[in-house]
Amino acid sequence: MDPGFDPDRTHGDGVAYARERDAADPLAGFRERFDVPDDLYLDGNSLGPVSDAAEQALDRAVEQWRDLGIRAWTGADPPWFWYGESLGDDLAPVVGAAPDEVVVANSTTVNVHTLVGTFLDARGDRPPGVLVNELDFPTDHYAVRAQLRQRGHDPEEHLHVVESRDGRTIDEADVVAALAEHDVGIVFMPSVLYRSGQLLDVERITDAAHEHDALVGFDLAHSVGVVPHDLSAHGVDFAVWCSYKYLNAGPGAVAGLYVAERHFGTRPTLAGWWGHEKATQFEMRREFTPADSAGAWQTGTVPVFSAAPLAGSLELLDEAGIEAVREKSLALTSYLVSLVDKRLAELDCSVGTPRAPEARGGHVAIEHPEAERVSATLRDRGVIVDFRPPNVVRVCPAPLYTGFVDVWEFVAQLRELLETGAYEDVDAGGEVT
Repeated sequence: MDPGFDPDRTHGDGVAYARERDAADPLAGFRERFDVPDDLYLDGNSLGPVSDAAEQALDRAVEQWRDLGIRAWTGADPPWFWYGESLGDDLAPVVGAAPDEVVVANSTTVNVHTLVGTFLDARGDRPPGVLVNELDFPTDHYAVRAQLRQRGHDPEEHLHVVESRDGRTIDEADVVAALAEHDVGIVFMPSVLYRSGQLLDVERITDAAHEHDALVGFDLAHSVGVVPHDLSAHGVDFAVWCSYKYLNAGPGAVAGLYVAERHFGTRPTLAGWWGHEKATQFEMRREFTPADSAGAWQTGTVPVFSAAPLAGSLELLDEAGIEAVREKSLALTSYLVSLVDKRLAELDCSVGTPRAPEARGGHVAIEHPEAERVSATLRDRGVIVDFRPPNVVRVCPAPLYTGFVDVWEFVAQLRELLETGAYEDVDAGGEVT
């Protein structure tokens, strides 16, 4: 648990404890670097706000386009031609990888398609079975099913789904058991479950998969930028992620991927000219020669304006340090969990996120029977959270721009809303969050 966390002081003296924590917070100054759109913006696990560094990086890209035109592909700093690889170098320490193992490219779903498809094609003697879990973000299942069907494999037979025991979490022991029960060639899991915020044990799952001669990949969308990873050391084969949540790179920002060095030379299933080896890319050869790096899994031309804000965001993350970000994230979520227990439990609220810090990502799932209407009412009041069926209000105290007083104020507003029943006449149907 956060070493500065004092559960006996989080409630009795009100907001004073929160103010003390904010005053002692070494990351507090980063809040001034962000334009936070609402008084209480607690939805950074869906879309992070713009920072001055991200905006400046985008402005630089526009200026390079204006001043250099096509010459920016080689004359910009860094050259646009190498933008995906350059940003991959910057991201590599965040995910615990060598620079050549990471590249910024495509969208998350495209990366799931190309990497799962690649390793289905390259499985050798491994069976075509893919092991997932029932609490995955839906796009992962859509893509895996599509890749199985394209190879003539019935997903009903070859997509194996680990079931949840409680509807919130996945027990890693059940993943291990499923590996023994089914013929599995690829394990594909999230690092953090998008609804409950459970952080899975990446190392344990990887070791278990390899013991059964299966490859293993992870979707890091809900952990990259708030949880340190060590993909290379743990032996992970591949991973994908987006950059618009905790990396704060903007809506629809370019995604990222990791491929372990031992798989370099494997032919990507979605080959495209931007994944060609750089030295001969503009010779326009008819045959595809993949780059000898994760860059081989790029498809089309790097979207410069969707990549540039990430450059600025990574400058801020490097300045803060991913370990410090994780420490503050755990402190904020521990504080939030404590306040829910002490101030909201009597109002039908409970915590659906694991309480053990090592099993928790960057957000907290607060469960309430009227979560959809509660979430909508909060948003109408400028308290930005989101709802996930059937009963979860997701709350994300993102460390770079959220403080302890914000968490206190959120709980105070939620308590008042529940006590007065202000949500009862709200029609929340159909809202996209």
